[in-house]
Amino acid sequence: MNILQACDNPELFEPWFRGKRDSFGAWFVFLAALFGLAMTDEQFAVYQNHTGRQERPTRAVNEAWLVIGRRGGKSFVSALVAVFLACFFDYRPYLAPGERGTIMVIAADKKQARVILRYIAAMLNGIDMLKDMKARETATGFDLDNDVTIEIGTASFRSSRGYTYVAVLADEIAFWRTEDSAEPDFEILSAIRPGMATIPNAMLLCMSSPYARKGALWDAFRRFYGKDGAPLVWKATTREMNPSIPQSYVDSALERDHASASAEYMAEFRSDIEAFVSREVVETCVTPGVFERPFVRGVKYRAFVDPSGGSNDSFTLAIAHREGDQIVHDLTRERKPPFSPEATVAEFCRTLKDYGITEVTGDRYGGEWPREQFRKHGIGYRLSDKPRTDLYLELLPTLNSQKVDLLDHPVMVNQIVGLERRVSRGGKESIDHAPGGHDDIANSLAGAIWLCAEVKKAPTAVFGTYSTPRPGHSTNFHSTTRR
Repeated sequence: MNILQACDNPELFEPWFRGKRDSFGAWFVFLAALFGLAMTDEQFAVYQNHTGRQERPTRAVNEAWLVIGRRGGKSFVSALVAVFLACFFDYRPYLAPGERGTIMVIAADKKQARVILRYIAAMLNGIDMLKDMKARETATGFDLDNDVTIEIGTASFRSSRGYTYVAVLADEIAFWRTEDSAEPDFEILSAIRPGMATIPNAMLLCMSSPYARKGALWDAFRRFYGKDGAPLVWKATTREMNPSIPQSYVDSALERDHASASAEYMAEFRSDIEAFVSREVVETCVTPGVFERPFVRGVKYRAFVDPSGGSNDSFTLAIAHREGDQIVHDLTRERKPPFSPEATVAEFCRTLKDYGITEVTGDRYGGEWPREQFRKHGIGYRLSDKPRTDLYLELLPTLNSQKVDLLDHPVMVNQIVGLERRVSRGGKESIDHAPGGHDDIANSLAGAIWLCAEVKKAPTAVFGTYSTPRPGHSTNFHSTTRR
């Protein structure tokens, strides 16, 4: 039984389509293409429209990419394909004794993963023909009695290793964000592919609404769309895959923000977003193996903080100083939520005093609260007259000219590389982290570097007094090597 026959079978998946088969017409064509099934002439025309290909599919594909607008039905189809592959194929000839084949559904975050898991659970628990195959149900998936496990996970190249994959379904891959990588989509796929090598018919299915012209989804679309024989790339708007979404809803979204809605609902990669700086440029400025630099008597240090209330964003501190035309990054501190804001301010103030700093600069977050808290510990708080975007614009030429010596801090590097330059209506430019990303460490670093750069422009500016560290204090640094 193929997947389309299973979708027509009232004892299997047909109840999920009852009364709305017309809405899933394009999805049935995609499933026929995915599994190499016969198509009518009308279906082949739909296939050509969404793939740009000229030849009919004749066999199942091992790799497919779907560029589909939001609310197009991607999560439901991910669950459908996962259950069908798990229950209707026998992978045991390719598994060693005791080994289990895994069908992994990877989502951008836990919330998205739970959506897909609910669909999977409804099918396995609600279909009598499949119910008996369940050997064990866990919080993250199902073990079946045919040595196959369906499991949901979130984007991480570390946790994706070590499996034998019979299939991987990557949901919303254009929006994967992690702190340990600026390009998690490429790194996770690289970690996954070796786990598929021993299964001849293993399948990789990547689905997402598009975003910027970067990342694995854009790379696959650019290289394979419209090419027969290559990995399958399917591109469609929201309403082409799910006509139940009202056209008026899409029109209203386009009127509010045409660039964003064109990506969200029209499946167009955004041309108004581009990368801020390349990884190569940033890494050239990093001194490997230097994680923190100690206080040096006679050096005038500058500090910048990015405050947080302790529940969502990190509270970060960066310290730097100037050596001629070079700006040297000395220290970065981060406190991830949840944390006590008052305790973090007290800790950061001790660090500032260790570097002889009596005034710190920060943004306008929290009104009077940060200034009051820092004053309690004898540290002045000056409001930055540069917004976030301007700080990053000041940072860019410093990186490009290699006039900054950065610490070896992978999360910091990833945050800088993950920044995006956007142009809104009217030509206004902004620089910020990608959706789901963070830039708290990058922001405080950019502020500290800006303060040091300002010293050269205004050498008479006074930022504080300087003293030696408290007796017995340890700077806890790993290396003092300089370029």
